[in-house]
Amino acid sequence: MIVDLSNKRAIVTGSTAGIGFAIASGLAASGATVVINGRSAGSLEAAQKRLAELVPGSRIDAIAADLADVEAVAHFLQRAGDADILVNNLGIFEPKTFEAITDDDWYRFFDTNVMSGIRLSRYHLPKMVQRGWGRIVFISSESALNIPVEMIHYGMTKTAQLAIARGLAESVAGTGVTVNSVLPGPTRSEGVSDFFGKMAEEQGVSQAEMEARFIAQHRPTSLLRRLATPEEVANMVVYVCSPQASATTGAALRVDGGVVRSIG
Repeated sequence: MIVDLSNKRAIVTGSTAGIGFAIASGLAASGATVVINGRSAGSLEAAQKRLAELVPGSRIDAIAADLADVEAVAHFLQRAGDADILVNNLGIFEPKTFEAITDDDWYRFFDTNVMSGIRLSRYHLPKMVQRGWGRIVFISSESALNIPVEMIHYGMTKTAQLAIARGLAESVAGTGVTVNSVLPGPTRSEGVSDFFGKMAEEQGVSQAEMEARFIAQHRPTSLLRRLATPEEVANMVVYVCSPQASATTGAALRVDGGVVRSIG
């Protein structure tokens, strides 16, 4: 299957590293013009340079903005322009016991993981409908279905994304626009790798051993029995954004390594 997105413009939020970067790279390799986003101008410059090396001849625009902030979203939208593809990847996570999660934490997670995607989708969805083609993808998580007790606030935001994606898909039925969510499982992004590296150092074991322990103890239903790579997740997203995926909408597509045991 050859995915050709040469006439499409894509926005990928939170795309200077990890899954977001891999998605941006995959879309660029398929011919799309890609707008990448991050909060730091330095990280954006580095990501743009890296993409140019990975995908020679790619067309990459880089826009720095904290998309958890409503005013920053407005400025971002003015600079980014219209898009045929929107991938709402921006997200944060942190382990914290329920008792320690403050009101500010709840609001910060909701603004970052949920409202950023809502605001960008609210802007782009009507324009996609007018053009008769579009793709919106929310990068959720298997934590949307298996709420992690160590990150209840994170799990809540991921479940919210599933509801939003399904509702938006139903709202644009028959228009040529699709809306889906993709649910990665444990993935070796930079942030997750740093997290495991720190834990490994604290416990005096290798990072590989720390990752294996995590899968065995916290994701025992994993059929993959390892962390996925960002590229493995990105492959699913690129397909969902393609013309070939025109019959896939309103779906919660799992790239979780079989962690979730339910068939549906």
